[in-house]
Amino acid sequence: MRPSFKQQQFEAREDAILDAVNLLLARKGFDLMTMDDVAAEVGIAKGSLYRHFSSKESLAAAALCRLMRATLAVINGQPESEPAVDRLKAILRWTLERRLQGQVPHLPSTSVALQRSLMLNLGYVRLVMKLNSSFRSLIERAQADGALDRSLPADVIMFTIYARSCDPTLTFLRSTRSYPDEQVVEYLVRTCFDGLNG
Repeated sequence: MRPSFKQQQFEAREDAILDAVNLLLARKGFDLMTMDDVAAEVGIAKGSLYRHFSSKESLAAAALCRLMRATLAVINGQPESEPAVDRLKAILRWTLERRLQGQVPHLPSTSVALQRSLMLNLGYVRLVMKLNSSFRSLIERAQADGALDRSLPADVIMFTIYARSCDPTLTFLRSTRSYPDEQVVEYLVRTCFDGLNG
């Protein structure tokens, strides 16, 4: 059944709120972001914001959950016939491109308070486990294919890819205007998977 116009408006506003949260988390971080900041960024009253989200913690969790669901959709939308290492590169490329558009907040590791609240959010924890499992499966397939170093634990490779997706090098290189955005993304993907050897 198609949602009512009112429901569609509610969902559109919620998306706008989460877009603003991503920008603010990327710009200020969780600890400095306030509900007032979010309301001002969206252009709504703080009371309207509270109709959607009860706290700063629930806002951050919703933004991160939305990102993980989108990432899982990208993974699940990739052809199974494509080599696993190419799929991993495509996911990293997609994430870096979204970061350049302001759609990827900082990792939760940047705030102890955010880490604590997220560990109490069962929806977030389930998505993390599902995403980690999908990544680990692709990494193990790429190792079996000989495309990734078999001597490295899958977790080490996985967290290296996660770290590269939030690497400040992306923002720095973009700010120098020495390279187009597409080239910066390719450099980061290349150095992540191919290293620095010629």
